[in-house]
This record gives sequence, C-alpha cells and structure tokens, in this order.
Amino acid sequence: MDTLRMVVVAAAFCVAACSGKSPDVPAPDTRDAPPAPATASAPAPAPAQTSILFRNVRVFNGVDPTLGAATDVLVRGNRIAEIGSIDMPAAEQGMTVIDGAGRTLMPGLIDVHWHALAVRPTIAVAMNSSTGYLNLMAGAEASDTLQRGFTTVRDVGGASFGLKRAIDEGWQAGPRIYPSGAIISVTGGHGDFRSPVELPRVLGRSESRTEIMGDSAIADTPDEVRLRVREQLMLGASQIKMTAGGGVSSPHSPLDVVTFTPEELRAAVSSAGNWGTYVTAHAYMPEAIRTAVEAGVQCIEHANLMDEPTAQLLANRNVWLSIQPLPDELLRAFPPDSEEYAKGREVLAGTDRAYQLAKKYKLKTAFGTDVLFSAALARQQGSLLASLTKWYTPAEALTMATSTNAELLALSGKRNPYPGRLGVVETGALADLLLVEGDPLSDIALITRPKENFRVIVKDGRIYKNTIR
Repeated sequence: MDTLRMVVVAAAFCVAACSGKSPDVPAPDTRDAPPAPATASAPAPAPAQTSILFRNVRVFNGVDPTLGAATDVLVRGNRIAEIGSIDMPAAEQGMTVIDGAGRTLMPGLIDVHWHALAVRPTIAVAMNSSTGYLNLMAGAEASDTLQRGFTTVRDVGGASFGLKRAIDEGWQAGPRIYPSGAIISVTGGHGDFRSPVELPRVLGRSESRTEIMGDSAIADTPDEVRLRVREQLMLGASQIKMTAGGGVSSPHSPLDVVTFTPEELRAAVSSAGNWGTYVTAHAYMPEAIRTAVEAGVQCIEHANLMDEPTAQLLANRNVWLSIQPLPDELLRAFPPDSEEYAKGREVLAGTDRAYQLAKKYKLKTAFGTDVLFSAALARQQGSLLASLTKWYTPAEALTMATSTNAELLALSGKRNPYPGRLGVVETGALADLLLVEGDPLSDIALITRPKENFRVIVKDGRIYKNTIR
C-alpha cells in the first residue's frame, strides 16, 4: 500500500507539473490584485481588472450607422454594466474615470482571417526556425495587434494554442484568439509544404516539419479527415479550417485544383458538428467553393475568383463569405518570377468582382486581412479595413469589423472560448472598447493611425492603453 500511495502522489505531482500548478493548491485569484513587477523570469500579468467609467462619450454601438448623443458607459469586471447618465461617486474604490470629452466609444475591432504565428516571419524564417522563436515573434506581434485596436482575431491556420493560453492567462498582451489549429489539407494541397524527398508518406504519420509543429495536417481519406479534425478539437480548436481548393503560398497547389472529395468534406462537417462547431473552407475557384458548400461547409474563405452562379449558391444556402481586401504588397513575400507570385496576381485580380457579387447577392460578408510573412503589412491592418470603403460606406465597413464579424465567431457554439456578446457596445456585452479621437463614421482614416487616434484600448474590461490625462 505504501508503494501504491507513493505512485499516486508522484502521479499527482507529475500532472501538476504538466499543468504548471502545485498539487492541491488552488491558483491565486489575481484579478483584483495589482500587477506584479516585470522581471527577467516572470513577465508582468495584464493590468488589474477594475471598474471603468467613461464620461461624456458618443457611442458607435457596432450596429447603428450613426453616433448616439453624449452619454456615460460603465464597465464592471469584464462586462458593460450600464449605458446612460450615471450618477456614480467619484471616490468609488478601484474605479478608473475617463473623461471622453465627446470622443467616440466603439467596440474593439475583429479580424476573422489571421495567422498569428505567420504574420511577422518571412517564409524562410517560418520554415527554418524553432517553435519557441516563432512563438516569441508571435507574442510581440500580438501586443502590437492589440495596440492597433484589434481586440479579437480568428486564427484560421497555425499552432496558436500556446499563444492563446498565455494571452488568456494574462502573461502576454494580445487579442482574443479563436483558434482553428492546423490547416487540414490533402497531399499536394494548400498547406502541404513538403519537399519531394519527403514522399511517399506513411498513412497516419506526421513526418513533415509543418505537421510536427502543428501548423498543417494532411488527410487523404474520410477516416483520416475525422482523425485530424478530432485532434484539433481535442487541442481546443473553436472551428475547423479545411483547404477545399488550391492556394497561393503552397508550392504544389495549383489554383484550379479541387482538393477534398465531397465524402471527405462531409466527414469534416459531421465531426465538427458533433462537437457543436463548424467548418470554414479555403477556396478561390467556383468548383471548389460549390463542392464545399454542397458538403455542408458554413463559411468560405477568400472566394476571390467566384462567378455569379456561385455567389447565388452562397446566398441560397446562407453560407458566410470571409473575404479580404488583399493588397498588392502581399505579393512581396514571393519572388516576382515564382509560381506563387503569378497565382497571387490572379487572385488579386478577382477581388473587386468578388466584392461586387457579395453586395449584389447580399451575402453574409466578414472582414479579415490574411496578412502573411510581413511585419510591415501587419502595421497596415487598420488601413486594410479602411480600404473596404471602395465598396462600402465607413459605417458598413466598421459594422462588418465589429458586430458582423462577431456573428461569424458565434458559429463556434459551445466551442466558443469567450462566451458572451462581442462586437457591440450594449449592456451585458463583453467590454472590448476603443475610445477614438474623432468620429470614424465620418472619417474612417482615423483607424489607420491607431497610435495617435486610439486614446484608450480596453479588452475584457482591462485597460491596455490610456493616453487621456
């Protein structure tokens, strides 16, 4: 019995070590404690969560196309507690009072097509660096993403689970992350970065670098698809990302190829549905889009080269379109004489037509950026949102990047890592807020200069920036 007891105790300590906690000792609740000082071995946690009172602000609520009259907004904990004229004792303990002076208070911005670990590194760095190094780069980028006013991102491909945990626990500043985990692809599909010397593969084994790192997963049968989907859900995916057609950055993936069979896509949709969530599919060409939609996929990423019948199908099936106003600068990641560059030019040429079809058929359209391999382009995240005014009014663009994007995030159902209402300023909603110098509904260019114009940034009821004195 003594030996058995020692084994049990040792196992308890092993489990505790893996989770980062001591056995039988609950983690301290630091929500109301002051932040610890930063040291070389222990970074400072997020600012303490307290009550915040915004006085005299005009609210863009994320839905209505006009600003409301000057009012007050009270945040308690991580929720918006009250909106209206608030009689609150100025000396209430722990409260931060911010005089908005007629500035605009709006929801935090949301980017629903983001790759947290692939934003800053070049392709060469991404393919040849350690997981630790790439995560440190991603952490630095996450801090900057939040400072640009993007309080939530949907990561549609990459091993961002560790980064998400560090942000959620308060050790790293950054946006909320809705992770997809590994991009699930087929042999030779978008997301397969193997070299010819790595073929043939043994079914069920993950031997390539991107698979081992958790950025992609190869599946060539319905059973393999089920396995890969369930693995990502086990890791904590809030939705599943499939590649239904060819892609730009992958070296063996022509744009015109339809990758997964209908049976394989249905296996993914069924497996995700069993967990109460959904599948989003990368697809540019009409046939790949139609194959995914017919299999039950609820969201299409990109669709830059769709035709009119395909747009009509998306409307008839009430399928989401997650499309990005891709800039020419995105092509700088590839040599001008490369196949990837040529594919990118073809995709970019179809963007305008795709947005026109989205408007014509009133598709449920979400905003994302798909920034890859460019720290400089990441700094233009707000400018990419502002570029939507080529097709939409400023109010429509900002609504898309707030309440509309939040509706897409809600498709994750019970797998939603942040239950609550996002993308709006209303009583009971999660407190992700920006105090803007000026009226972005009249001048959307304000969001392109976040350092200057985002005077206060709040995420989950915590202040991450405050330049109001």
